[in-house]
Amino acid sequence: MTAIVDIDTKRKMLFQLKRIRAVEETIAKKYSEGKMRCPTHLCTGQEAIAVGVCAALRNDDFVVSTHRSHGHYLAKGGDLKKMLAEIYGKATGCSGGKGGSMHLIDESVGFMGSTSIVGGTIPIGTGLGLSIKLNGTDQVSCVFFGDGATEEGVFYESLNFAVLKGLPLLYICENNFYSVYSPLHVRQPSGRNIFEMARCFGIESSKGDGNDVIDVYSIVSQSVDYIRTQGKPIFLEFTTYRWHEHCGPNFDNDIGYRTCEEYLWWRGKDPIALLINNIKNNNEIGDPEIKNIEKIITEEVNEAFHFAEISQFPHSEDAFTQLFKL
Repeated sequence: MTAIVDIDTKRKMLFQLKRIRAVEETIAKKYSEGKMRCPTHLCTGQEAIAVGVCAALRNDDFVVSTHRSHGHYLAKGGDLKKMLAEIYGKATGCSGGKGGSMHLIDESVGFMGSTSIVGGTIPIGTGLGLSIKLNGTDQVSCVFFGDGATEEGVFYESLNFAVLKGLPLLYICENNFYSVYSPLHVRQPSGRNIFEMARCFGIESSKGDGNDVIDVYSIVSQSVDYIRTQGKPIFLEFTTYRWHEHCGPNFDNDIGYRTCEEYLWWRGKDPIALLINNIKNNNEIGDPEIKNIEKIITEEVNEAFHFAEISQFPHSEDAFTQLFKL
């Protein structure tokens, strides 16, 4: 059952949705300038999962993410200027300009890292859950991953370990139905539900609408309460859809792996439009306030891109710093 969400929470989530959308669309617009030299995986259309999940988490909760990490990083409180500087390869970036779009980190807000390796952060997030249990705190470790990662061995090993040890893990599967150009039906058997498969490991699991930020927030809030009080993991699957190509700033509905009709149907489930309709139907926020939110975001995004462009590149010797050494 969807919980009642107060207007202040809705306002904050609307701001985050629009902010992430503005950032991603500006990246797409500017990418052809050739100043962002790393691959970028945009989350336009999928913002509600990042926003709804992170709105239910605390600052000291841990989050690890995927190659499509911008929304997760920003929703958890990551620094926009540092994120864009990282994408531009600058020394002021959150990873010192050495990681790029897919390798973001901000320990000050509990964002413990993202990686380009599919499924690569699932065991890392699980290990963070173990650290929470060993330290005796009531934090939660949240792991974001896509449907493709559920086909990796570490997914099954991590779920088994989390259930066996009773770890405070929140596994979030963002099911956008595609692994690059391969639809779900050519990768997994017909009739399989990922959340039901996960349940076979003995983990509490459920499924929700990943384009409805209120639904996401409601489900995750209840799940986080359960994890904190029971000290056990939960698996959540949210369906969603990316608007842009798998990697890059363009639209690719003309190359044959998905249809324009399918794309337009999902465009009709725009997470931002769904939340605005909910707010207006309840007479909670008017157009003037929404326009003011957009104005604030535009100014912040423009300032952050300017910061990224004027920042300096790292020195060559910086390539040998922040390395793991045995």
